[in-house]
Amino acid sequence: MTAQTVAPSATDAHSGAHGYMSSKEDYLRRLKRIEGQARGLQGMVQDEKYCIDILTQVSAMTRALESVALGLLNDHMSHCVLEAATAGGDEAQTKLKEASDAIARLVRS
Repeated sequence: MTAQTVAPSATDAHSGAHGYMSSKEDYLRRLKRIEGQARGLQGMVQDEKYCIDILTQVSAMTRALESVALGLLNDHMSHCVLEAATAGGDEAQTKLKEASDAIARLVRS
C-alpha cells in the first residue's frame, strides 16, 4: 500500500491546541473501531452475506461516524469558536463561518 499525500488545509496553519485534544484518545479509539467496522463490511461483501445484514452494519457505521462528527463539532464550538468570539475581530467571523459550513456539510451528508 502506498502512502497518501494529503494537502494541508487552510486551517492547518492555526496554532495552539485544538478543541478535541482533551478527548483525542477517545476519538482515536472510536475511529479505530469504525475502521474495524469498515473491514467487517468488506468481509461481509466478500463472503456474500445477506443484503439487509450488510445494510444494517452500514447504518451502524454511519451512526458511529456521525457521533464522532458531532463530538468534534461540539469541541470546535466550545473551544475554537468560543475562544475566537471572546477575542473578537475577523477571527471570530471566520470561526463562525467554518462552524456553519461544517454543520451544512453534516446536514447534507
